[in-house]
Amino acid sequence: MTQRPDDRVDRVRRVFDDWAERGRDEGMAQSHTPFVRPAFESLDLRPDAWYLDIGCGNGYTVRWAAEAAPEGKAVGLDVSERMIERAREMSAGLENVEFHRAAFPVHPLPHDAFDAILSMEVFYYLPNMDAALAEVARLLKPGGRFACMVDFYGENEASHSWPEDVGVEMTLLDSAGWRRVLEEAGLEVIDQRRVLLAAEEASEPWKATEGSLLTLGQMPA
Repeated sequence: MTQRPDDRVDRVRRVFDDWAERGRDEGMAQSHTPFVRPAFESLDLRPDAWYLDIGCGNGYTVRWAAEAAPEGKAVGLDVSERMIERAREMSAGLENVEFHRAAFPVHPLPHDAFDAILSMEVFYYLPNMDAALAEVARLLKPGGRFACMVDFYGENEASHSWPEDVGVEMTLLDSAGWRRVLEEAGLEVIDQRRVLLAAEEASEPWKATEGSLLTLGQMPA
């Protein structure tokens, strides 16, 4: 499968618009939460922190951040207009949140502004991962952290059919590869681990045996 960059972005947008319209966003948020919570907590948000979720879906982690950092700002980006609509609906009344439809690394946000950035199941979709990670580095303040989580990675063989299943080209890296690309973007990898579910809680076996890969990077202070 070979897709032009614009075609790849458009295909991802259409997939997630469709999922939002069919209500799959809530199921995704529920299934991702046990994996994303440890990553979110590793960001160690202060009350005045600025937080960004790249590929925010219906904004569930943005709402977590709005609560954890009431004096700061919580921002979500997503390529899907329908997901952003859902995020705004579900976050109504929260004054310290904002959402933008954007095909990252294109975005309207200021550089050197964010204390913490999180992304769950996004970066392998991006046509130019190196440019996207370089933009993450530009968005972060000195000492800021980036928690990158993926389920599609080299060691998780159960995920390798996903590009054909979904109809979207994806970039497959193993654990060492994810460490390398963050380091090449200027981030120091301060943690890398797999977040697993207990076997009796896993809807699919790989969630207990391989799990989600968390790579936690930090900008030099």
